[in-house]
Amino acid sequence: MPTANKKPIALLGGTFDPVHNGHLRVAWEAAEALDAEVRLMPAHEPPHRPAPIAGARARVRMLELALRGQSRLTLDTRELDRAGASYTVDTLRGLRAEIGNDRALILLVGADAFGGLPTWREWHALFDLAHIAMLTRPGRTEPWSSELDAEAAPRRADSPRELRDSPHGKVLSLPVTPLDISASAVRALLAAGREPRWLIPGALLADPSLLAAYRNAKV
Repeated sequence: MPTANKKPIALLGGTFDPVHNGHLRVAWEAAEALDAEVRLMPAHEPPHRPAPIAGARARVRMLELALRGQSRLTLDTRELDRAGASYTVDTLRGLRAEIGNDRALILLVGADAFGGLPTWREWHALFDLAHIAMLTRPGRTEPWSSELDAEAAPRRADSPRELRDSPHGKVLSLPVTPLDISASAVRALLAAGREPRWLIPGALLADPSLLAAYRNAKV
């Protein structure tokens, strides 16, 4: 059983290069649906994608500004504080050691990322450390490989309650409202000298130095 009177911890990882309103909306909906504390966790060196354009300090500052004024979404910098590639299994092991074995821990991943789970380091071990909530578009289903299906199908949960009632091991499809925003599109707008207002938090636009790396980048 999960630790009494403690909400589940849910993790949303990514480069957040830069953080945009699509990230924030998905995180907020997940927090409400799961009744969880959602932590946004910027990656140091993502293993499956190019290195971020903005440095770690700038991305942390952008997230700090984006998360002001509320307490449900928080920032976790553990992957930036750890040298080398940001492997999720290492992150979950470290966090599990901190919080103990009883509190529910949930990894939030998009449907595309979930489909690629068999390419992750020690991916079978993820289920021994956390639940996985797959963020999906309402009414849309994604094909899985037979290998992933064999692991995930017996773990299927029908409701968020099942994730709150145990510390790890379940898979839940969690429909969220998709905002058609991507960090690459935001970077392209900035590189073209345009202002991505309403796509990113307004507080980021108030500090031109935070976005300077994107304006000077080749996209």
